[in-house]
This record gives sequence, structure tokens and C-alpha cells, in this order.
Amino acid sequence: MVIAKKSILTLWVACLVSTIATGADAFHDGSVAECEGCHTMHNSSPGSSGSVNPLAPFTGNRNLLLASDPSSVCLNCHQQAGDLGPTAFHVSTPESEAPAGVPPKQLTPGGDFGWLRKSYSWIPAFGQPASYSYGERHGHNIVSADYGFIADATKTAAPGGSYPALSLSCISCHDPHGRYRRNEDGSITETSKPVKGSGSYATSPDPGSDGAVGAYRLLGGVGYYPKSQSNVLAFSNPPPAAVAPEDYNRSENVSVTRVAYGSGMSQWCQNCHPFVHGDSDPTEVRRHPAGNSGEAILDANMLDDYNMYLKTGDLSGFQATSYFSLVPFEVGTSDYAVLKGIAANTPTQGPSSADGQAAVMCLTCHRAHASGWDSATRWNSKTENVVYNGNYSQQGEMYQPYGQGRTEVEAAGAYYDTPASKFALMQKSLCNKCHIRDN
Repeated sequence: MVIAKKSILTLWVACLVSTIATGADAFHDGSVAECEGCHTMHNSSPGSSGSVNPLAPFTGNRNLLLASDPSSVCLNCHQQAGDLGPTAFHVSTPESEAPAGVPPKQLTPGGDFGWLRKSYSWIPAFGQPASYSYGERHGHNIVSADYGFIADATKTAAPGGSYPALSLSCISCHDPHGRYRRNEDGSITETSKPVKGSGSYATSPDPGSDGAVGAYRLLGGVGYYPKSQSNVLAFSNPPPAAVAPEDYNRSENVSVTRVAYGSGMSQWCQNCHPFVHGDSDPTEVRRHPAGNSGEAILDANMLDDYNMYLKTGDLSGFQATSYFSLVPFEVGTSDYAVLKGIAANTPTQGPSSADGQAAVMCLTCHRAHASGWDSATRWNSKTENVVYNGNYSQQGEMYQPYGQGRTEVEAAGAYYDTPASKFALMQKSLCNKCHIRDN
């Protein structure tokens, strides 16, 4: 029992340290964290003992985890009850704190998993049947028994791939032991110099002769797969080049949060979704190009479109301040000096050939965790108008073709508190940020 109490205390202290420190000084520190923050050491789990027979299988939690499963271990620290608003590294809001009509609280670039718990229905127009937006359609359905997240019941495998929905967890993407590191020569390896700190932030140290830095967001690299999975699902692409500002989980009601995505994001997503953007899988319909090459690269017209477009009917923007976090882009470089300079600036610039070959990537349209819209998109892509008569929602009206069942405050939360007044009174799809000349 003493062991169990010690494990609980260790976890509490680890989470407290993480709450006080952020970025390069946080719990993971760009690599493996304290073992006892996630595991119990002596064949016990808080409140109960495992098997005392060394020949019998462990009857407590698998892999000596301090929770029922890997995602629940992560959410022990990455979800916290009582947050008043977006808070540091938290990526999920408790269900009781985001009831009907109220959005989840966290505003990280990846999104809040709490959107997976929120489903909507509405009637688009007179005589039309009800439409639905189910919670499981709002993002990656991680499995966490302790926090009430269940597998996607509709898509049993990753779209365009074979990763099983029943096995999807936080560590499907993030390496909990932080083995992947960025070296002084820019290479990503599992072994080399020790990891001296996080490599995910504009304030992170640079790798050098004194040590490497962690891969972006502890993402798995070439050869990665969770211990519970077969190596058949091992990753074939390395983590992307990207850096985020230290203050990345915040409302965007005044200014946008800029993550400097450099290169390789779509290729990394293809570790699980290899055929989503290609023609080689006959079961998949070709979708929007994404990646560092070919049609995904923004041509001269698209660069001009992005930088001029502010909202429907307003093309008065210019490159120095045109970046919009609801339509991010990949800069087209792995030069971290360039990326750090971009992520640190507010307001921040739109795409420029001086930085690299800007391109569309998966995260241009989607959030990595979850969002308030179907397919985890950054804006509602299933409606003609993002804003209608100056509002996101037709809250209280009989027909709601644009707000689609969300309250005004929920829809605003899904847009990270971006004021509806920033858009036109009748704002069209944000696809126009790159495609205004196509319409």
C-alpha cells in the first residue's frame, strides 16, 4: 500500500511540475519523462496489487501503467478538471464541463478531444429531414477507458490505411519514451547524443555538440509502432519540421496563434493514411493534394490569393500580416532559424517564396486531435456560409443550415474565439483563402 501511495504522489508531483513549467522545461523535456509519472514500479497499481505469482501474468494494469490504458495515462495529466479556460498542455475537457451548448475549453492547435463527445442535429430547411453531426466524426477517436473515449464505431480502420480503430491511442502518434531526436546535422534518429531539451518551441535550444533535441511533439519516426501493435504498422516517414510558440493554448479573439509548420507534415500523416491523397488505392477517392511537392505547392496566383484575401469581398490584405490560423500552410523549409523567427512573431506573415516553397498540408484544413466540425476540419466545410447575417449560428431558429445545431458560443469556440465580425456578414468558405481566383 505504501508503494501505491508513493506512485500516486509521484504522479501528482510530475503533473504539478508540468503545470508550473511549460515548453522546454516541462515534464517530458523533449524526451522520456520520469518513469514513475506513467508506470508503477513494483507490480502494483494505485489501490490494488498485481499478481504475486511470478509465473502468472500480471493481473493489474498492462505494462505497469498508472491507468487502464495508454491514452488514460496521458490524460492523467493532459486533462484536468476545473480549468477556467485554455491551460498550457491540456488537450481535453471533462464531459461535465462542456455540457450541451458549451464548447470544450482547450484551444491548442491540435484541438480538444472533448469535441468527440458532442453530437448535433438540425433541420436545414422546410420539408427537409434532420441532419446530424456525430461526435465520432469530429476527430481522432482515441480509446481511453478511464476518461470515456471509445473507438470509432463507423470507421474501423484509418481512412486510406489499415491502422485499427480499436487500437488508436495517444501513443499511436506520440512516442511516450521520446526516443526520436533531432541532431545537429538535421537528421532524426533514435540514438545519438542525449536529448538536452524539447525541440518543439521557438524558444527551444538548438541541437549541437552538447546534445540533441526532441522530435516535434514527441511524434514517432521511421520504424515507430506502439509495443501493443505489430511492426507491420511501423512508420515509414520521419516527424515533421515545425516549431510552436510557448503560449500555444490560448484564445484567438485578439490575435492568432502561429505554429511554424516547415515541411513533412503530410508525409508524416501518411504513416497511417498512406492512400488518402493518392490514386493507388481503388477504395479511396482522390482528395485535395497535400505535401511538399507537386500540386500541393502554392503557385504564384495562390500565394497572391492567400496574402490578399481577408474575407469575402475584401482583397486588401498584404503578405506581412496575412497569416490566418484557420488556414495554416507549410512554409517549405526545415531551417529552424527561419521557423523560430516565424513562430515568434505576432502579427505574422503569409506565405513567401523567400522562406521556402509554401504548400498545402493535412493541417491546413484539419486539426490533429479534434475540432467542432466533421472530419476535424478547422472550419465548417459542409455549409455554404461560415458566417450568415453576421453570426456563426442561427441559434433559436427553426431551421439552421449554417450553424448546424451549434449555439453561437459553441461555434465561436470551434473557431477559437475568432470574432464573427472579423468575417463578412455573409462569409463564404475559407477555401477561398487560396482559391479566390477559382470562383
